[in-house]
Amino acid sequence: MNPLVERDGKPEKKIQNALITYLQYKGWFVMVTHGNMYQRGFPDLWATHKFYGARWIEVKNPKKYAFTPAQIEVFPKICANGSGIWVLVAANGTEYEKLFKAFNWFQYLHM
Repeated sequence: MNPLVERDGKPEKKIQNALITYLQYKGWFVMVTHGNMYQRGFPDLWATHKFYGARWIEVKNPKKYAFTPAQIEVFPKICANGSGIWVLVAANGTEYEKLFKAFNWFQYLHM
């Protein structure tokens, strides 16, 4: 079985793929973090735009999600040192607008 096909069947992966396409359409350059042992605690995506700057984006399935222990440890440190992390749960205008407000990852901790 092809592991990439299996992963594409997961709701969060589908949301991530849709977000990448949406952001690219809006002029963003998007990179997927690999999530290997050397990137423990990293958000899912790094995106940058020539006018809006860079954003770390964590993709979550709005119906069911959790943060890893590494994310709980690392996300506050990333934000405390000047880089925000935005949680996005869909590829639409409402979610896109979140990128222009204060970072929001902590708002998803107890949902």
